Amino acid sequence: MRISNRKRILITGGAGFLGSHLCERLLAEGNDVLCLDNFYSGTRDNVAHLLGHPHFELMRHDVTFPLYVEVDEIYNLACPASPVHYQRDPVQTTKTNVHGAINMLGLAKRTKAKIFQASTSEVYGDPELHPQPESYWGRVNPIGIRSCYDEGKRCAETLFFDYQRQHQVKIKVARIFNTYGPRMHPGDGRVVSNFIVQALRGEDLTIYGDGSQTRSFCFVDDLIEGLVRLMSSGDEVTGPINLGNPKEFTIRQLAETALRLVGGQSKLVYKPLPSDDPRQRQPDISLAKAVLNWQPQVQLEQGLDKTIDYFRRLLQA
Repeated sequence: MRISNRKRILITGGAGFLGSHLCERLLAEGNDVLCLDNFYSGTRDNVAHLLGHPHFELMRHDVTFPLYVEVDEIYNLACPASPVHYQRDPVQTTKTNVHGAINMLGLAKRTKAKIFQASTSEVYGDPELHPQPESYWGRVNPIGIRSCYDEGKRCAETLFFDYQRQHQVKIKVARIFNTYGPRMHPGDGRVVSNFIVQALRGEDLTIYGDGSQTRSFCFVDDLIEGLVRLMSSGDEVTGPINLGNPKEFTIRQLAETALRLVGGQSKLVYKPLPSDDPRQRQPDISLAKAVLNWQPQVQLEQGLDKTIDYFRRLLQA
């Protein structure tokens, strides 16, 4: 018998960058939060400030193994999301995406929980269509060094929609574009953290390729707002829905902005572009605007200032 009206919410990958911010948000809304992580790329430090909260629980668990808990909602965020981490053990990355999705969907089926899948803009691969709408099927190399992540996430989407059609599981799928902010891993190899950490250490900023490739950067607070709005939307809204900032910047522009905000005498240096690195990445968020009434609010320099403050404190600790 339930003695509380609080929702019991499971967040896999809850000690990661996005997961820890989501834990905070859902606790602030008065929910019971079960944070699940195997600490492959997430860290206990990201949620250390939540450990004394009476409605927060941290559990070490790998989603490639079944989990037996009682929950009302599931946010499936478990998977290393940066090339440095997911290419370290590509077979495990694929297992996390596929076996993890099967196990969490099985849990959702048994408990009749609503379940959210953190998919990715990487499902679009190196796109021929720009910006990328949800109707675009993508251009992905199935045998490249990024395929464990790209194809793993694509297969997870397949599983989610098959569980909806076959077992009537209530699903939500978001395709998340580049997101940045406090609690990014300093060694994750992502371009925002790379540039900030290099600038703070007085090192030259490394640009891969000629810097003309583009990305769109969404601040973490905006992204979390989008996830929560999608999860609370009606059952008819399943996604996939793009969540990201449609304002496009070249990598060189990002490097120059980060260097100006940090200060110092660092220079820009250029190295060869990695294999299968997409030339363009920009979300079409028309659907998110129409269905969720959502669009990013935080401007790049404002978000970078907060991220720089976080990394400055981290490196001085």
